[in-house]
Amino acid sequence: MRKRGDGYHDIASVFYPVPLRDALEIVPQPPTSFPSIQYYGLPINGSDASNLCIQAWQLLKKDFPDLPPVQIHLLKNIPMGAGLGGGSADGACMLQLLNTRYQLQLPEERLMAYALQLGSDCPFFIINQPCYATGRGEILTPVQLDLSGYQLVLVHPGIHVVTGWAFSRIAINDSPPTGTVLREAVMQPITQWRHHLINDFEQPVFEAYPPLKSIKEDLYALGAVYASMSGSGSTIFGIFNRNINLTSGLPAHYTVIQL
Repeated sequence: MRKRGDGYHDIASVFYPVPLRDALEIVPQPPTSFPSIQYYGLPINGSDASNLCIQAWQLLKKDFPDLPPVQIHLLKNIPMGAGLGGGSADGACMLQLLNTRYQLQLPEERLMAYALQLGSDCPFFIINQPCYATGRGEILTPVQLDLSGYQLVLVHPGIHVVTGWAFSRIAINDSPPTGTVLREAVMQPITQWRHHLINDFEQPVFEAYPPLKSIKEDLYALGAVYASMSGSGSTIFGIFNRNINLTSGLPAHYTVIQL
């Protein structure tokens, strides 16, 4: 992985949308008020000003001065620091919600440009389809990847992995990843992914948090055809055939999703 002159890293990854969602609502406020946010569900760390939903409103306000203040209601189902892109999805969806509610008529390309100002992976949640991601994560190439015949188990053990720390533990070289090896690996049968599709974050993160490695091993023991850490962690996921019964006997923090 190469560290760029702008401080970001060049990556090669696959982004795949799954049906695990937060809920977002906006309520118009008087023009003399300020935007605010109310949280529900899972805990959220950090100040309101650092929340990407507030930042999304501020971005659009600069170019659309008549955009009214709103009260934001955010129900968190996706845990923070989990490598699932929950905060990035919230910011991207806030842009889409404001665009629709106030008829800003922003095309997808401009929404993606705004989203990139919020975070490197935010543009993905504008298009929300399987993609190869290169550059700092903003160069997206749609990929024909369909996992609808499988079921997914997500395991978040309550460990918050700081993304910046995880990147600092990756070996740095001078060659940007092209994604070629990744494309070849993903196009193989899913039964071969275990041997060819590797998350580079796993080695340093597993060394720091051994329970994560144990969860991955447990998923394989349960019959997963592929298991890995999501992004920089800490969520571990397993992909299972539909004919495996996962409706009982799993720990409470194992979430089963039909793809």
